[in-house]
Parts: sequence; C-alpha cells; structure tokens
Amino acid sequence: MLEQLLRHPGDTAPHRELIADKWTYPHKKPGRPPISEETRELILRLARENPLWGHRRVQGELARLGITVSAATVQSVLRKGSIPPAPQRASDAWSTFLRAQASGLLACDFSHVDTAFCRRLYVLFIMEVSTRRVHILGVSEHPNRGWVTQRVRNLMMDLDDRVDRFRFFLRDRDGKFSDAFDAVLAGADVQVLLTPPRSPKANAFAERWVGTVRRECTDRLLIMNERHLRAVLDTYTGHYNRHRPHQSLDQRPPQSVEAGRPAPVIPFANRVRRTQLLSGLINEYQQAA
Repeated sequence: MLEQLLRHPGDTAPHRELIADKWTYPHKKPGRPPISEETRELILRLARENPLWGHRRVQGELARLGITVSAATVQSVLRKGSIPPAPQRASDAWSTFLRAQASGLLACDFSHVDTAFCRRLYVLFIMEVSTRRVHILGVSEHPNRGWVTQRVRNLMMDLDDRVDRFRFFLRDRDGKFSDAFDAVLAGADVQVLLTPPRSPKANAFAERWVGTVRRECTDRLLIMNERHLRAVLDTYTGHYNRHRPHQSLDQRPPQSVEAGRPAPVIPFANRVRRTQLLSGLINEYQQAA
C-alpha cells in the first residue's frame, strides 16, 4: 500500500484504504455470545417436563447444574421454541395429575349405541387407566340411579382383592350418579373425582375408548337389540383386553401389562394364523405352531 502511494502521489484512494485498515476493528456481532445447541435443548426439555416452571426457575435449575445463562436468554429460547409461559402451561395440570395417578385410577363414563330400530341403548363402562383394561358394567335403554349403583356394587365384588389397588374414581356430573353410588366407592376407600362441567377432555381415557369401540366395532354393525349389543361388546372387550396392542403400553394388550409380561420377542416363522371375531369384523393374528 505504501509503495503504491509513492508511485502515484496524486491518487488518494490507496490512502483512504490505508487509514480504513488502520482503524477498522474485527467485526463482532453485538450482544451476548450464542449458547450451545445442547444448552438450548436442555432449556426446552426442562420447560416441557415441568409445566409450572417459568423462565427464571429454569435459569435457576441450569445454574444448579453449572450452566450460566441469563434469564432473558432462557425466555428467548422458550419463545422461539413455541413454549408458552408457565401460567399457560400449568393449565395442563389436570392431565398431568391423571397421568401421575394412573396406577390407582378408575375412569367411568356412559356411551350410547342406536339400534337398527332407532332405539338408543346406554352402555356403562369403567377403565383401569394404568393398564387400559375395560369393564362393561351394563347395557340399558333406561338407566337410572338404582341401576347404576347396583352396577358399581357388582364391580367392587368382581375386583375383590384388586380393589385395594385403586385410590381414585373419575366420573362426570351426570345425574344418574347418586350419593349412594359414591357411598359404595367410599366404603372401598376409593375417592370420587368429578370432572369440570362440559369438559369431556378431562376424562380423556374414557372418551378415547368410546371413539375406539365405535370406529372398530359398533359403527360397523347393525345392532338389533340390547341382548345383541351385550354379546357384541363382550366379544370386542375380550379382544381389546386380551389381544389388541396399545401404543402407550409398548404395543402390549392390557392383560399382558396387568400380568407384568413384557412384549414377546419371537422369531418370525412365516406362518401366521388368523382368528376371526364378529363374523370377520375383527381379526386376530398369531404365529402358527
């Protein structure tokens, strides 16, 4: 650069470049240095796994782990990760409670089926949430409080010594559930939990069962009468509890989970036997011997 100035003394461009190079500092982005991708993922993980934690609580937990990050950075990461503030995430507390209590929770509800002759039948069922095992308590065209109370008495007798496993009974505010119904459960040391009014999602496990049995069974059959519906539901419930795999149970059926059996690992023998239920509406497959 200096040699070029000496050769061309009238040219000021090299001089300007020389001065610019002298006083121009290396370019740096303003603000704090970016955090690592591992720290970013950890921030998002802490927020997802702890819905009551705000950005400052997450910052404090990171500091306890030896990671120094400002509260503003944590807040920015959560915002870019589409994770809402703690008060909004805490609104999921009901579902979190249900998951935490699943091992001792019974969920109860009604579903209905319309017959081929336009008669509406009501089905009372209960699900053991931890294993997803379903019990059909009864079918009636005109269920009333006395009928419902007797059904839960029968359930307590059927559960026998297994009733001690359950601590909570989840139901809605239907008028067919009476004080006598709750008293039967209280006598077995089972606490009744009421869902909020007009909140079917609060009893999501039972609602999921209703959708499943309709899609796979009752919406695909013409139900003739109450006796026919009982037979159909007995067959489908047996399939659901004994054979049908569930994603949330590592593709195991409820009875395998209840017995503590892991998912079977059997070498595929290329010979599969089909068993048809409900005139071929439901198929079960097993390896042939």
